[in-house]
Amino acid sequence: MINESRVITWFSHTVLIILSVVCIIPFILLISASLTDQSSLIANGYSLIPKVFSTAAYEYLFDSGSNIIRAYGVSIFVTVVGTTIGIFTTLLMAYPLSRPETPHRGIILFLVFFSMLFHGGMIPSYLIYAQILDLKNTIWVLIVAGVLTNGYYIMMMRIFLQGSMSKDLIESAQLDGASEYRILGSIIIPTSTPILAVIGLFTAIMYWNDWQTGMIYITKPELFSIQNLLQRIMQDIQFIQSNMSANAGDAMSQMPSDTAKMAIAVLGSLPILIAYPFFQKFFIKGIMFGAVKG
Repeated sequence: MINESRVITWFSHTVLIILSVVCIIPFILLISASLTDQSSLIANGYSLIPKVFSTAAYEYLFDSGSNIIRAYGVSIFVTVVGTTIGIFTTLLMAYPLSRPETPHRGIILFLVFFSMLFHGGMIPSYLIYAQILDLKNTIWVLIVAGVLTNGYYIMMMRIFLQGSMSKDLIESAQLDGASEYRILGSIIIPTSTPILAVIGLFTAIMYWNDWQTGMIYITKPELFSIQNLLQRIMQDIQFIQSNMSANAGDAMSQMPSDTAKMAIAVLGSLPILIAYPFFQKFFIKGIMFGAVKG
């Protein structure tokens, strides 16, 4: 029995190691390609270790007249503020919906669920954000657009609260004179840390990777997020390539077009990869809690 358990353990570890390597290798290739000389990448292809080391791609991105540091600042501000607002609006919406005594709960739940299935479309959204709310070319349009589309997280938070919330504990707090806000702050939030971390991580990734909102509503360069800025740099590279003459082969080979694409992917994804380990503990708790309740 012990030997069988060891075999299962070793087999499970081996499978997980193989899967981990399969997931990690593409990102290592991405970083390696971004640090490879353009001509070497064309001649020798991709490798785990750069055959001809070069930082030309990153130098091109930082020296091409684009303020990447400012774009990072915009993305960080939008991600932090948007995630914070998103978590609180989700919690303030989901908590009442998890209480059976909430008036008109069924109608509100239907409206939340309906918003998950149907979307008004791009033109009505543009009219609301750009004309009615007058948020075009403001940093707040990058935040509000994400806050108003979190119906899925509201339902997920509601289900979590229904499964974890102790009715007796809430009734005891009410008998002691605690208000709903006191119950929310002293009981609900401390016991909901895992699911809040999961929702926060998903929301942060959504905000960080959002390029479509900026493409539609932002035209001022100083308000470009990192995703929008990198997208425009990539478009500039493709524009230069398409307009180069056939006799510009040497200049073409010096431009880090392929390596710049890899560097753009690294710059766009690296902050989220760095932040994920800090959320991993809560993320696993939230997933495990949902599995046990299911």
